[in-house]
Amino acid sequence: MSLGVLLVLGLLAILAPHLTPYTFDGQDLEIIGTPQPPSHAHPMGTDELGRDAFTRVLYGARISLAVGISSALIATLLGTLVGALSGYYRGWTDTLLMRLTDVVLSIPLLPLVILVSGMIRPSVTLLVCIIGALGWMGTARLIRGQFMSLREREYVEASRALGGSHGRIMFRHILPNALGPVVVSTTLAVGGAIMLESALSFLGLGVQPPTPTWGNLLNSASQWLQGAPWLAVFPGLMILVTVLAVNFLGDGLRDALDPRS
Repeated sequence: MSLGVLLVLGLLAILAPHLTPYTFDGQDLEIIGTPQPPSHAHPMGTDELGRDAFTRVLYGARISLAVGISSALIATLLGTLVGALSGYYRGWTDTLLMRLTDVVLSIPLLPLVILVSGMIRPSVTLLVCIIGALGWMGTARLIRGQFMSLREREYVEASRALGGSHGRIMFRHILPNALGPVVVSTTLAVGGAIMLESALSFLGLGVQPPTPTWGNLLNSASQWLQGAPWLAVFPGLMILVTVLAVNFLGDGLRDALDPRS
C-alpha cells in the first residue's frame, strides 16, 4: 500500500508536463490579484499571481521528492562508509570517527541546516548536498554496530585466512549481510529529508520561487490562510501523505528484514 502510494506520487511528478496544460510559472493575467477557488479548469484553484495550483503542486513534487531521495542516499552512503570503517578497524579509527559523530550529533540538525542555508542560499543540488552531508550520523552508528558484530563471524575469518584484503572483506562479505538495517535507515531518512527540505523552503532558506516545492508553496499560502485556505491544504496534504507512506514502508521493511520476526 505505502509503496503503491509512493509509486503513484513518483509517476505524477515525472509525468507532470503531460498531466496539466499549464506551466508551473504560467499566469492567467485576467485573474491576477486574488486567488481563485478550485474549479473545473483549475482543480486546486489558483494563487494570487494567476498560476494553477495543481500544476505547481505536481512540479513541487519533483523537487521535494528528488531532494528527499537524493539527500537520503548521500547520507546513507556517508554513514555506511564511516560506520564500516569504524566498526571494522576499531581502535583509534573507531574512537576518532565516533567522537566526530558524537560532536555532529550534539548539534541540533535543523538550526545547523538553517545556518548553512542562510549563509549559502543553496540551489537544489547544493541543498541536497547540505542535507545529505548533515544527516549521516544515525546510519553510521547503526552500521558500526553491525560491522562490530559481523567481523567476528566464521566466514570473515575464513576470508581473512585466505588472504582477502580489508576492502574485499568489508564490502564483499560484511556489508551485504548488514544491508537490511541500511535499507530501512535509508527509507526512513527520505521522510526526514522531505520534512527538512519543506521546513527550509517554508522559511525561505531552501529552493527559491518561482521554482515550486511543497515547502515554498506553504510559505506563499501562509498569507492567504483566511481567504484561500486551499493553497495551503493541498501541498500540506502531499507532505503528510508522502512522509506517512515513507514511514509505513520503512516499518514494513523493518519487520520483513528482521530475522527475529
